[in-house]
Amino acid sequence: MIRRIPHCSHWGAYTILVEDGRIAGVEPLALDPAPSAIIHSVAEWAKPDRRVLRPMVREGWLAKREGSDRHRRGSERFLAVPWDEALDLVAGEIARVAGSFGNAAIFAGSYGWTSCGRFHHASSLLKRMLNLAGGYTGHVDTYSIAAGPVILRHVLGDDRACGGQANTLDDIAENTETLVVFGAMSPRTAQSEAGGIGAHYLEGYLRRIAERGVRVIHVSPLRDDLPDWVGAEWWPIRPNTDAALMLGLAGEIVMAGRHDADFLARCTSGSDEFLAYLRGKPDGQRKDAAWAAAITGLPANAIRALALRLVDSRSMLTVSWALQRAHHGEQPFWAALGLAAVAGQIGLPGGGVGYGYGSLGGVGAPFSVGKSPGMSQGVKPIDSFIPVARISDMLLNPGAPFTYQGETRHYPDTRLVYWAGGNPFHHHQDLNRLSEAWTRPETIVVQDPMWTATARRADIVLPASTSIERNDLAGNKRCDLILAMRQAIAPLGQSRSDFDIFDALAQRLGVGPEFNEGRDEMGWIRHLYDESRTHALHAHGFLMPDFETFWERGHAPVPVQRNHVYLAGFRHDPAGNALDTESGRIVLGSKTLARLDHDDCPAHPAWLPPAEWLGEARGDELHLISHQPAGRLHSQLETGAASMAGKRHGREQLRLNPADAQARGIVDGATVRLWNARGACLATACISSDTAPGVAVLPTGAWFTPVGDGPEISGNPNVLTLDIGTSAFGQGCSAHTCLIRVAPHAGDNRDPMRTYQSQLADILPDLEETP
Repeated sequence: MIRRIPHCSHWGAYTILVEDGRIAGVEPLALDPAPSAIIHSVAEWAKPDRRVLRPMVREGWLAKREGSDRHRRGSERFLAVPWDEALDLVAGEIARVAGSFGNAAIFAGSYGWTSCGRFHHASSLLKRMLNLAGGYTGHVDTYSIAAGPVILRHVLGDDRACGGQANTLDDIAENTETLVVFGAMSPRTAQSEAGGIGAHYLEGYLRRIAERGVRVIHVSPLRDDLPDWVGAEWWPIRPNTDAALMLGLAGEIVMAGRHDADFLARCTSGSDEFLAYLRGKPDGQRKDAAWAAAITGLPANAIRALALRLVDSRSMLTVSWALQRAHHGEQPFWAALGLAAVAGQIGLPGGGVGYGYGSLGGVGAPFSVGKSPGMSQGVKPIDSFIPVARISDMLLNPGAPFTYQGETRHYPDTRLVYWAGGNPFHHHQDLNRLSEAWTRPETIVVQDPMWTATARRADIVLPASTSIERNDLAGNKRCDLILAMRQAIAPLGQSRSDFDIFDALAQRLGVGPEFNEGRDEMGWIRHLYDESRTHALHAHGFLMPDFETFWERGHAPVPVQRNHVYLAGFRHDPAGNALDTESGRIVLGSKTLARLDHDDCPAHPAWLPPAEWLGEARGDELHLISHQPAGRLHSQLETGAASMAGKRHGREQLRLNPADAQARGIVDGATVRLWNARGACLATACISSDTAPGVAVLPTGAWFTPVGDGPEISGNPNVLTLDIGTSAFGQGCSAHTCLIRVAPHAGDNRDPMRTYQSQLADILPDLEETP
């Protein structure tokens, strides 16, 4: 008999078909018009091959604790220990470090991509427990988007425009006449959404845009960052030069006297400084089409024509999150705002600027106005944090100063790292530098279902269950449903749910009652759902089904906002709807940034050459873009069918323009070596005319597999990427600022997945008991 179990993950909602305790199949939610193929890979979670099945402790750490040889992390054998012993060790380390060095010496890593569940959210539960136990050092922002929200919070007063509350796509699809897409607007990246997604709407909106005959300009080094059936004009821009194009467009509008002087006067501050920069008064260089063409590699006449069209038609600018993951990543977000302000279309139906459409599935969809379910992290007893991508800096430079949003702070002296539900050896930049930084803490605890590269480099590993082995619920501000995540199979081995693990630790630390508040798993799930249901009724008069109906049906609708026009009220009455900025208006010239005087983040939107780019590259260098793959989310489900469909010969594929491949003697399907001063890896060549000349594309997420002194063999691009902040103001990651060399590579036929499994077997004990 087949049981049908409603469930949800970051890439969609689905029904798991279970027969005799095993997953027999997966069916997408009937309400989803464009379900992701990744849902069919969830059966991989039920395989024991890479699962952590018992609590494990590194042999050297167990013998010498904080005095162990930390360089042996990743190569030294683990010993299996009982759960009680493992929990006692972890609780003892938290108490030791907090007592001897203060709670700021505990770094609570990860931001919980392992499970979309709002109850068993590993990062939230970790921080809830540590807040009750005296606090921790955490992070702010995310790798996906950090520089962008920092600058928008300063110049718009909040980051709603890049979090899903700019103009919704239903408004754009019906009202926009000229759509300029900077970066991607792709169903590939819109498969996923933090906290889960019920239905994928992007493709439907794009088809409506194509049906209406909207003129779409696609500015990207990758032609397939927008589906070909949209009928867009492809502008293959040099990577990291979008800000120059935006400024050149704005300059052309200003030089032609077509800028909206009334909007600038009523709704912005510092526009005189911005316009002076466009006219070239500070530096003698007009920011016009010819100037932008020389930087971007795009035709000047096309730039001039587009500038006039932006003011002659209802125009909308969309900017991918990917653009701000680069050196000076604040500038394309701010320059796009400046261009939209100069054109005077902000606050109009189908007009203005928005950020992140397609970067996640819910950005631009009708958004929830209700209360999303979620565990409270509690009150933070200490104020200690780092910008999210500055982990290596923190570990390598204890006590050193750093700046963020105008403040100067200092890195803590980190003695304990507790990482739950994440894998920095996937998403951090310059992994060789991180490997050295990883030797500095005295103790590293990793809590995860899988033997990731991070778990392999831990001292204590706690086996967490996956979402299909426990009950939970999904939902977020960018989803129009709350979704049930019912347990489908029994936990593998001795794995436990994240809540049960942290509850047991909280008991040992003397804060158990405050942590669990007297509720078990189903008690919490019911409580979180009822909070959202009560808010929907009282705040919006929206009646959601009772919990029993929701749990049986598998989903419940929430109140949403449709046809939203960002800043419409502000445009109508700027004084009555003042923004939370230094002037109450859109900031185009910042007094705060002028006072800070950062060389890498000036007081107005500007073009600043990045540390590495094609304009200053050697003849044999290419610009590497490391984007999200089509078949998985980050490094999750890397061995699933959807992920494997994107690999060749067991490795990730490196896309190259035909001319670049020919110049290097590279043929399609050949093994190639990528390298720069930071590291090297192998990949399989894929020759594609959809990639602009001078550009190479290698997806993220291959499991980090270094072999001796040779190149990493699976195709992990973060052995190559640059580990610097976007600027002293934003401190986001700069993953897309990266030059590499590529050449054919012969003589290494090792299968990356088998090699990883062999390396893992070398450090795991032969257990008599099969869990």
